[in-house]
Amino acid sequence: MGSQITRLALPFQVYTLTGSTLAIAALTFVQLVPILAFALAAGTLADATDRRRLLLLTQTGLLLCSAALVGLAIIGNPSLPALFAVAFVAAGLSAVDQPARSSAVPRLVPAERLPSALALNQLNYQLASIVGPAIGGIVIATVGLVGAYLVDVASFAAAFLALLAMRPLPPLGQTMRPGLTAIREGLDFALRRRVILASFVIDLNAMILAMPVALFPAIALDVFRVGPVGLGLLASSPAVGAFLGALLSGWVSRVRRVGRAVLIMVAIWGLAMAAFGLATLTVAHGLTAVAWTFPVALVTLAIAGAADAFSAVFRSVILQLETPDALRGRVSSIHILVVTGGPRIGDILSALAASVVGLGPAVFVGGLLCVAGTGVIARLMPELPRHVLGARSRMQIAE
Repeated sequence: MGSQITRLALPFQVYTLTGSTLAIAALTFVQLVPILAFALAAGTLADATDRRRLLLLTQTGLLLCSAALVGLAIIGNPSLPALFAVAFVAAGLSAVDQPARSSAVPRLVPAERLPSALALNQLNYQLASIVGPAIGGIVIATVGLVGAYLVDVASFAAAFLALLAMRPLPPLGQTMRPGLTAIREGLDFALRRRVILASFVIDLNAMILAMPVALFPAIALDVFRVGPVGLGLLASSPAVGAFLGALLSGWVSRVRRVGRAVLIMVAIWGLAMAAFGLATLTVAHGLTAVAWTFPVALVTLAIAGAADAFSAVFRSVILQLETPDALRGRVSSIHILVVTGGPRIGDILSALAASVVGLGPAVFVGGLLCVAGTGVIARLMPELPRHVLGARSRMQIAE
């Protein structure tokens, strides 16, 4: 939640200083570069070192970055380069933190409880995605940016207490020194293990073809005409659906055909986004009234969010149980590149498509293409629909 508050406060601070959306775009780019540059190397660190110790170091660095933002907020009118520099360092540390965090989970729970643990992790993430920004908005409005960043600083206490309560997580068996050879080994493994590669491809299919978040402001303001409040509802609806889905996800631990489950959930995501596009299209052409179409649009986004949460759990089960511990950090870093880069490519493509065919058609066709892409992937990569979570997969974690 603390991190979510900072993710809201920092763009807000940049915009209030500049009044420019281009400055916010520049901030996003500054944060994306270190993730793309460092994520793969970070995976080799997670595989070669004690993951608990590495997390202590990254959390300390992130704490110092948040403290630096407090200092810059106290100044009142900091320079953009200073804010961008802190954002760059924090994003780089997060690129190291995330593979270590993700690859540590299978070492903390028995293999048979991993699906439930990953579902709980989704619940935690979605709850933070809903509550964190809401708290951040209230804090910024009442006590200002300094108070928002201070809340983030204070929230690190929980992270350190949790890490100190864990046992050490040193590498299991023989390790490879971090470097290009280690990175290549991780990439080769992901390419050879077709079910893992298919889980990456199916996520890119959903995020690139049917992830129209960049169009939400135009849809809210120009189509539904619901203003900033409506924009907030559009942006939060997928997270609400994902939270409710994760809350009701106890059944996922009983699913054995996890590959087929991924395909079904991605298809539901695409159909829900197509329905959202259809609702947008009908309002734009005056065929339906906003009063009832807008709530329907919110429901379709919530359904998409729930499907995405289930898909994320099933894909994580495949990733964690099919990857030996010695490679888990590197493969997790590839996964982070996929889930970070895919939505941004989707933003670019959806904006280009909307400029050519309009908002509603762009979203509607994107959703249908996602469904079609799911069928193509199932046909070309049959390892995914055939994948069954059996005894061998559950014992992989012990190897």
